[in-house]
Amino acid sequence: MSRPLHRGVSGIRNSGNSNDFWDSQVKDKAEKEDLDRNHPSDPSYSPLRFPFRLFCPDNSPSKYGTTEDGFTSDPFSVGSPRSRHKLTVLFLKFSLVLIVILALTGSFWWTLSISTMSRGHIFHGYRRLQEQLVSDLWDIGELSLGPSRMKEIELCPEESEYHIPCFNVSENLALGYSDGNEYDRLCGQGYKQSCLVLPPVNYKIPLRWPTGRDVIWVSNVKITGQEVFTSGSLTKRMMMLEEEQISFRSASLMFDGVEDYSHQIAEMIGLRNESNFVQAGVRTILDIGCGYGSFGAHLFSKQLLTMCIANYESSGSQVQLTLERGLPAMIGSFNSKQLPYPSLSFDMLHCARCGFDWDKKDGIFLIEVDRVLKPGGYFVWTSPLTNVQSFVRNKDMKKRWNFVRDFAENLCWELMSQQDETVLWKKTSKKNCYNSRKPGSGPPICSKGQDIESPYYRPLQNCIGGTHSRRWLPIEERPTWPSRSNLNKNELALYGLNSEELNEDTANYKTAVRNFWSLLSPLIFSDHPKRPGDEDPSPPYNMLRNVLDMNARYGGLNAALLEAGKSVWVMNVVPTSGPNYLPLILDRGYVGVLHDWCEAFPTYPRTYDMVHAEGLLSLETSQHRRCTMLDLFTEIDRVLRPEGWVIIRDTAPLVGSARALTTRLKWDARVVEIESNSNEKLLIFQKPFFKRQAS
Repeated sequence: MSRPLHRGVSGIRNSGNSNDFWDSQVKDKAEKEDLDRNHPSDPSYSPLRFPFRLFCPDNSPSKYGTTEDGFTSDPFSVGSPRSRHKLTVLFLKFSLVLIVILALTGSFWWTLSISTMSRGHIFHGYRRLQEQLVSDLWDIGELSLGPSRMKEIELCPEESEYHIPCFNVSENLALGYSDGNEYDRLCGQGYKQSCLVLPPVNYKIPLRWPTGRDVIWVSNVKITGQEVFTSGSLTKRMMMLEEEQISFRSASLMFDGVEDYSHQIAEMIGLRNESNFVQAGVRTILDIGCGYGSFGAHLFSKQLLTMCIANYESSGSQVQLTLERGLPAMIGSFNSKQLPYPSLSFDMLHCARCGFDWDKKDGIFLIEVDRVLKPGGYFVWTSPLTNVQSFVRNKDMKKRWNFVRDFAENLCWELMSQQDETVLWKKTSKKNCYNSRKPGSGPPICSKGQDIESPYYRPLQNCIGGTHSRRWLPIEERPTWPSRSNLNKNELALYGLNSEELNEDTANYKTAVRNFWSLLSPLIFSDHPKRPGDEDPSPPYNMLRNVLDMNARYGGLNAALLEAGKSVWVMNVVPTSGPNYLPLILDRGYVGVLHDWCEAFPTYPRTYDMVHAEGLLSLETSQHRRCTMLDLFTEIDRVLRPEGWVIIRDTAPLVGSARALTTRLKWDARVVEIESNSNEKLLIFQKPFFKRQAS
């Protein structure tokens, strides 16, 4: 097992002996007698001697005897009692004036020093004291509850293998939610999970990328054979179900392959093929009801990043299978609430037989699509509803299609092309289009107070958002990928940043990634005599695939991993409790989401290979939070795959408290010193692979 990280004994050392005190007393007495002989009646000496006698009286028996009043006679007494009283009052006044002068002088110089020195150091020192206090209180609380509190966390029952807190359709139906609202997330105090989720009995470690993109283990997901072949999504049925595996393929007997489909979309835009999407300003795509991610899997090789969102599904989940393939996905529904993305976030939105009724609720769903779509971005919709030939037989379909077409026109979308069942619109790049509409046609523009740039599950708004944003810039005017990840000085000014800040963040993460990668080896959890990076080969470039950055800041970890050539994608999470740079992250060409870490993350258990959190503990402890560090770690354990890794960087006191909790979660953990920063430490741990016993 691992060696202790710290050793040491604290104590108090007492020097000297009892004779020292006795010798001191004899010496003081001799000096006093000598002083008495030398100054028997010096009046100039009396005022100096008197104050010290006043505050430090000699309690030893006097050799001078007593007066008639019973007081001790003293050769240092000054005149009558009245004169001594006046002298005392005079001395006290003088002392008070001196204290006031010293106080004012000290305050003046302190004020000058504050104006000239870095206030950041003072704040940093205060934060360190605050974090140390929080850490100490946490430790005291744990110890005060005794051994019962320090025991390992219990395992969840078998029915929790695929459970996601905040998503419970049956319970929402019982509470009266309907008309699609039962799929919405509902978080509260009763939705916290206080146990560890074990994988299914036959769970296997996913295959490495890119093999894992095309082949997954059936036992790792909750799906039936019937669900594989009865789904209505265009890209859902592009798979083969074998005995232990699900194999995905790009061709289907029912319709053209995803390659031909994406090629068709490119031609509708006016491009030669899908390889030219990047040149047209397209980098990030939001795929609504993505099936099992085949559209995004194909486009990934074209340097396009596709985020899949779909409703919560208890079985046959689109999101779960997409993540199992190593592709970006999260549970997301905008049936009643806005998505947790900023306005003007994506270059393209795609819906291929996604089952969404865009004509419902007076077109409010299309308004939300318009909000998250960048100026000049594209909306692609594939549905039997758009097939003109079917209108002859079905008048209702024609009516619904006409509503969507007219509503899109009132949103200032340009209908670029329509082929078979696929329609492609382009969002306007000009704000003045909204003012040129006929009065009363289409939804109004949101007021400045309504137009919140980064809403967090806010109710859907019946007005056009994003028009007040300083980030309104057409996609064709933005730098193409990968240049867009390095924003220039003028672009950074939109987010309140300068080039130096971003460059420093990028440089720090480049160094961090090099160091992290050498530490992601089981050797650091053994008594191996050497550091893993010294003699042993580094882990392979494709050791990880799905990475969750819990406090992404500017997206520096994402940028450094891509520059280092690692075959990963990163879910950049911006906590609601800290500064919001999610618009910057999305504009750089990455994917991310806003999230409150006191709530469950909208994903299934066992979906990430690595979780990274820098400064998150400091951020959370600085707030008056309604959750504990243990709640946070339990959620990390839920979303982390068996044998997955966690890297936490934070202040030494908080890392110490976090290290103490890892034993309760059965994690193998080590604390690593940071040579360049003695105030912070790394906590690296690996989640063990515990198997549930077959019943």
